Amino acid sequence: MTAEIDALEARAQPSHTPCGDGRIAWRSWGDGPGILLLLHGGSGSWLHWLRNIDALAARYRVIAADIPGLGESAMPPDAKDIYDVAKPLAAGIATLLGPDRRYHLAGFSFGANVGGHLAALEGDHVRSVTVVGAASLGLPRPPLDLLKVRDKQGAERRAANAENLARLMIRDRAKIDDTSLDIQEYNTQHARFRSRGFASGDSLKEALKLAKAPINGIWGEMDTVAWPNVAARLDVLREIDPTLLSHVITGAGHWVAYEAAEEFNAALLRILAEREASTDR
Repeated sequence: MTAEIDALEARAQPSHTPCGDGRIAWRSWGDGPGILLLLHGGSGSWLHWLRNIDALAARYRVIAADIPGLGESAMPPDAKDIYDVAKPLAAGIATLLGPDRRYHLAGFSFGANVGGHLAALEGDHVRSVTVVGAASLGLPRPPLDLLKVRDKQGAERRAANAENLARLMIRDRAKIDDTSLDIQEYNTQHARFRSRGFASGDSLKEALKLAKAPINGIWGEMDTVAWPNVAARLDVLREIDPTLLSHVITGAGHWVAYEAAEEFNAALLRILAEREASTDR
């Protein structure tokens, strides 16, 4: 791992809660009065938020989970739908924060889907839910072929990881750096839960209809999962919550929180502040 990853890991406060026969891995940073829960993308880990945690922790206590079956977290027991993935997270966050918990939630890609279901389960405990590069909104998504890396080693494997990042995650190939490749390699090695089968359909849309929290949305303009019509995704969210707050980052791809971290961090902090100003009156 790069020094950047090691340094952030060293500052984390780790926690664990039960999940099936194992446990969920949680990490937290910061001591702000508000709480922000981050859920990473499919075949990922908390490292999807590497370039965001410090900026967000300047204002919030930031808690990042490894979703069950990914990163260091155990497989969800008998997962038939996304609620079966979200339920151990709901139990875990209740253990960590207690019965009076109130927190913002932000989820990236598959984590947005899980986050929507978590918000439906958690009701008034969630102050807002921000979906980032979300699928599962009942809209078609472009076909995507990724290279298989499990049968590759060394430089060939790293090159395949770089190509997959370019095809799915990062629009500007010049921003595929050693850190992003280390994250991709770690995530690939630790992913056991196959989330791609949950990425189609409208499960997130239906879950958000049941959630009580206001909805926010952030996308990269050139997100492979949403291209060529990010606006249609925002329209779906706006139908559910007419107060939708959103931001689209010009030129960025699917992993917008890494590729355009500075603009993403500013946008998310602004959106959360606006939500707090409107709901705390």
